[in-house]
Amino acid sequence: MQKESVRPIFPILTEKKNGRLEDMKYINLPDRLFFEWCRQQYALNRGVYNAIDNWFYQNGIDHILYRRINLLAFLEFAASPAQAAGKTKFIKFGSGGLTKKLQEFIAD
Repeated sequence: MQKESVRPIFPILTEKKNGRLEDMKYINLPDRLFFEWCRQQYALNRGVYNAIDNWFYQNGIDHILYRRINLLAFLEFAASPAQAAGKTKFIKFGSGGLTKKLQEFIAD
């Protein structure tokens, strides 16, 4: 994986007319508030959030802004069609599923 790679997040890009992810208000929130926003959007618990953030850091994405952009792109990638349709609230990974899904995300 290339260091500091950034994936586009199409649903969130519509918040700003210029499409600059760096300018999005959610990306620049303090950590606790950013987590709370992620929790509300994706029904994510703190442990899973920290595991995803740590995985990106361990895989070469040092800059917090790029980790957050990738984290949001991953959550969009991992959200099931059932969750998008409102049939289920939580993103479910199962035993070992989070790492597998992260590897799929990077390979995609």
